[in-house]
Amino acid sequence: MLLFDLLSGNSNLFHFMTTRTGGVSQGEYDSFNLGEFAGDHPADVAENRKRLASSIGVEALDLVFPYQTHEDKVLQVDEAFLSLPSEERKQAAAGYDALVTHVPGICIGVTTADCVPLIAYDPVQKVLAAIHAGWRGTVACIVPKTIRLMVEEYGCLPATILVGIGACISPEKFEVGEEVVDAFRFAGMDLSNASFRNPATGKCHIDLQAVNKQLLLSEGILPENIEIMPLCTQTRADLFFSARRQGVKSGRMVTGGVLK
Repeated sequence: MLLFDLLSGNSNLFHFMTTRTGGVSQGEYDSFNLGEFAGDHPADVAENRKRLASSIGVEALDLVFPYQTHEDKVLQVDEAFLSLPSEERKQAAAGYDALVTHVPGICIGVTTADCVPLIAYDPVQKVLAAIHAGWRGTVACIVPKTIRLMVEEYGCLPATILVGIGACISPEKFEVGEEVVDAFRFAGMDLSNASFRNPATGKCHIDLQAVNKQLLLSEGILPENIEIMPLCTQTRADLFFSARRQGVKSGRMVTGGVLK
């Protein structure tokens, strides 16, 4: 597992970003695939999730990883949600790309294979969020919306929130078409410091970590309270699954945490 230095000193939080090693999945999903919706054998995914739960000290039933749709919905994982039976929890969480909780002992997390995973933690109010921000979610402002929910529903102050931005596809590998550039522009997002054009191809490359950092700063998160993991999921095949590298048959990592 990979950790953020910024978050590691907090005794009330265990956080992580998994890698692709340490599981039982085979082939393109070798070996620690945690994504239920990626085409892997369900029994292998279940065993991998059981191993993850054991390693972080929770029950497998207490892993909350939603079916994500690259949109901007944020789910509060509260007592009412947790009172639901397991299958109803899965249905209730479907379609959410960010989770927020204040309940100890529950692991919330998001699955990625090139998109940006983020962890936001307020050590004062003891509130944790896990966010999945692909380019569509970034354009839809899922990160600012999650921070605002933490502030409005849990009394968090932006100045006390710590954020880890996990490994994702690097700007050198994230080449996009003009329709993607236009989507950012139409959303009012300034790409001047978060993109470049390849002179050989004329194609635009976007730095999704940098864009999301800008969005965090705009919500009042302090620059010293943001840590970026400088690893590329597309190039580091030894550590990560990558949908752009592997295609449809790509496993998923999980980035998340547990409040103690």
